[in-house]
Amino acid sequence: MKIHESLARGGVYAITDGPRADLLAVVSEALEGGARALQYLDETTDDERRVAEASAIRQLCQAHDVPFIIHEDVALAQVVGASGVHLGSAGADLERARAALGPAAIMGVACRDSIDSARIAVLAGASYISFGAFFPSPTKPMAPRASLELLKRSADLGVPRVAIGGITPDNAGVLLAAGADYLAAISSVFGSKDVRRATQRLSELFCTDHPNSLSLSRQR
Repeated sequence: MKIHESLARGGVYAITDGPRADLLAVVSEALEGGARALQYLDETTDDERRVAEASAIRQLCQAHDVPFIIHEDVALAQVVGASGVHLGSAGADLERARAALGPAAIMGVACRDSIDSARIAVLAGASYISFGAFFPSPTKPMAPRASLELLKRSADLGVPRVAIGGITPDNAGVLLAAGADYLAAISSVFGSKDVRRATQRLSELFCTDHPNSLSLSRQR
């Protein structure tokens, strides 16, 4: 399977923690800090604000050549011209999203702690898959725990693999060593007092001279 061009680099996958008054400012800091993908996560019902924020963030991501993903809301992704969506499962949801957003859109699927879900998602046309939580997550404390073995067993699926859940610069090395292509972060980036530096610290783990660093180009 051909890897979606905008996902071929690997790196930090920043996920917003809105609503918050300084959202655009901290998103800009994360992008300046080296985020290689960004997901807008806001499950409130304030559609006017969400459209305005997502539109502004799309422009920021475009300026940094970073794919902009919307969490599950296909209609919002369509309205603001996002790069794609992140879905909770494959199947009918992915089919509807693909029909609405077109063949070039990014389709991410959360596979949590299941290699079978990952295989199904890839067969259904997922652009990337995510596993987690790998560590206790302050954002989703009840999330099922995923094993490092999932990253190793999914190496032949042919799409980028995103690790998520309680990831920090101190524990991320084992995920990269196991094969993670992206490190997804919410609180360790947007919960930091210095969002730019927090993103940089995670980004630095992807340097080719880091002992635990594995890039997409080196894996495939």
